[in-house]
Amino acid sequence: MATEEIRVRGTVQGVGFRPTVYRLAKACNLHGDVCNDGQGILIRVSGSEEAITEFVARLQTECPPLARINQLTRIIYESEFNFDNFVILPSVSNVIKTEITSDAATCPQCQQEIFNPFRRYYRYPFTNCTHCGPRLSIIRAIPYDRCNTSMSAFAICSECAKEYHDVENRRFHAQPVACHACGPTAWLERADGKSVTASMFSMLDDVDAVCTLLQKGEIVAIKGLGGIHLACDATQETAVEKLRQRKRRYHKPFALMARDIEVIEQYCTVNAKEKELLTSSAAPIVLLQVKGREGDGKNLFTPNYCRDAINRVSTLHIASSVAPGQNTLGFMLPYTPLHHLILRRMNRPIILTSGNLADEPQCIDNDEAREKLGAIADYFLLHNREIINRVDDSVVRVVGDKVQTIRRARGYAPAAISLPPGFHNLPQILAMGSELKNAFCLLREGEAILSQHIGDLEKAAAFNAYQDTLNLYFNLFQHQPEVIAIDKHPEYLSSKLGKELADTNQIKIHQIQHHHAHIAACMTENGIPLDSPPVLGIALDGLGYGDDGTLWGGEFLLADYRKFQRLATFKPVAMIGGEQAIYQPWRNTYAQLIAAKLWDNCQQQYADLEIVKFLNKKPLKLLNQLMEKGINSPTASSVGRLFDAVAAAIGICLEECSYEGQAAIAMEAIIDVSSLNNYKETLIYPFNFIFSDSIYCIDPRPMWQALLDDIQQQIPQTVMAAKFHKGLANAIVEMVKRLCQENLINQVVLTGGVFQNCILLEQVTKGLQTLEIKVLTHSLVPANDGGLSLGQAVIAAAQLINCY
Repeated sequence: MATEEIRVRGTVQGVGFRPTVYRLAKACNLHGDVCNDGQGILIRVSGSEEAITEFVARLQTECPPLARINQLTRIIYESEFNFDNFVILPSVSNVIKTEITSDAATCPQCQQEIFNPFRRYYRYPFTNCTHCGPRLSIIRAIPYDRCNTSMSAFAICSECAKEYHDVENRRFHAQPVACHACGPTAWLERADGKSVTASMFSMLDDVDAVCTLLQKGEIVAIKGLGGIHLACDATQETAVEKLRQRKRRYHKPFALMARDIEVIEQYCTVNAKEKELLTSSAAPIVLLQVKGREGDGKNLFTPNYCRDAINRVSTLHIASSVAPGQNTLGFMLPYTPLHHLILRRMNRPIILTSGNLADEPQCIDNDEAREKLGAIADYFLLHNREIINRVDDSVVRVVGDKVQTIRRARGYAPAAISLPPGFHNLPQILAMGSELKNAFCLLREGEAILSQHIGDLEKAAAFNAYQDTLNLYFNLFQHQPEVIAIDKHPEYLSSKLGKELADTNQIKIHQIQHHHAHIAACMTENGIPLDSPPVLGIALDGLGYGDDGTLWGGEFLLADYRKFQRLATFKPVAMIGGEQAIYQPWRNTYAQLIAAKLWDNCQQQYADLEIVKFLNKKPLKLLNQLMEKGINSPTASSVGRLFDAVAAAIGICLEECSYEGQAAIAMEAIIDVSSLNNYKETLIYPFNFIFSDSIYCIDPRPMWQALLDDIQQQIPQTVMAAKFHKGLANAIVEMVKRLCQENLINQVVLTGGVFQNCILLEQVTKGLQTLEIKVLTHSLVPANDGGLSLGQAVIAAAQLINCY
């Protein structure tokens, strides 16, 4: 007889791992026990060596659907334990080293039960089992036991207890298990405070009544898994416009939810990879190509943008204001029983967008929702299970055959990301993230724990939520950072808070350059070892604080985890009015024309162009003074602002944008992708390459000259947009070719929010692969600032590695 202790680390709590251990131990005729503790799962077994070996092998191949084994270690004991059976022991609390499971979409078995009138879970909106249901959203502490979740408020009934203790049952030790008799309840109420009576709808129940309300054009606030959403019928223009005006979200696209894949396929093309994402346990929002409108080449935009711009989906009976200026729609499938029940009778999509005013955090509390959403929603569907942690919906898309994460939240966070070889013996590190699209990162023992998407910290409510979530993670993971990593920008609230925490706790602080962090994040998720040779990192975004005190945003950096050298950049151009330039693209157009020394020529040769007439109506004398004196007009090498400038010049989002990147997204959307290969070298916009002060610079001046000529010749917008994308991609590839030859590099990282542009990403990738250069891109974490904290953390770790 042999006796072993088996330690399993990873995502192994709250996912049915102990029942699997129990079942396999019995099948292998082993005696012993299993328990949860702060480090994961601890197993002690006694039996023949062959049986234990078989048990360990089956444990890895028959892992529960939501489980992930990161590490399995075995210790052989000299003496035998006195086991006469195999049992599951109570959880043990000690030092926290295990992972917390992400919230998971309703599994097929639970879906069947809620629609089966002969099951006791029939139409129960909180049905779950060990394969699905709430996790991060309801947890207060580790280990993941009912007493440490918001389900502690609900005493389990005898029927649920029977299933909970039945090792053969799917709900064996499922902590949120509940039913009609003992669990949370949902109810419908009116926003105006008047009572809701069953006679108003004659529906099965309050949840079913929501479907009728949506069909009637009402706006309903629905409390779901990680927050409260606002919903309306996506095919009713009046309802969608009403939601936009009340929510003050005037242009940004709305997310959609549909009952099943068949409904989605009425509106969008869905390939196998996209279908896999939609139906996965993560159930993210997936950006999908609108059906029948790929590359139609039509001029869908007016100079003032978007009110009447996108009829491409209205012909398919989706309201035109669902996603103005887009050729994609963001769809998700129901991921809780509540959503499945609401959509059972709904044969068309609904909008399901975060329950908040524009730029504020999503509401999670009933009273907060009544207060903040009372002027938006007509009705509320609420429930009495507390949401402990706000968790937004994740957003992904498929580019080529690779998944690109745009927002990492529900279904993915806080799953740990394994660090590459070389990152060992590390102190605990906290990385604070960025100002926009914030997520922070905890580094410990060879893994990075990236928080769910928190959002833009400029709003007080979002910054408060950031601090609350940070404190929660400290408690959940018993994290006591010895080092804090922050962005170098002196005005980022995340950086200021990081400095305050470091001063208060007398711990080290590392200031990390923004674009270096972007590159390191991409290197990390691609498994580049610590001591690998430098890569050429191309980081294109809106802006980041540079080492020279200026704003960067179009950078070519020779970088490893510890350091970087700036080899090339885009020509710096003034951001007139500072932040105003992000939301008024015409400011960037004027600044670019001034920087290119083309404005005087515009007055003579191009005076009849709409863009020139428009700019001449602006207070140009004042704007010139601001630039000349450097008053609130910092120069930036931002490729994001270059996109804005070009979009405005050709008549897209000329006057204003309501969210960052709107102009660039709208310009990408009009391009006929199928015709891109027809744009030969002579048909794309050229860029200059300048070498000065030991650094290359990409100068867009010739691009602007060619663009102005095309505008004058009334070349279609879609053609000009395509020529810009192709020209920019070619310029990037040509710059990489030069730098790789000079620095003997054959590995390039593409990162930053601009590389969420699929056309640019694919064109640059194709060009580099033609040169036989290896290209690394993002998948696990966003290319935008949502992945920045991972890079901050690993750079700080690399700089410390020899000290520990």
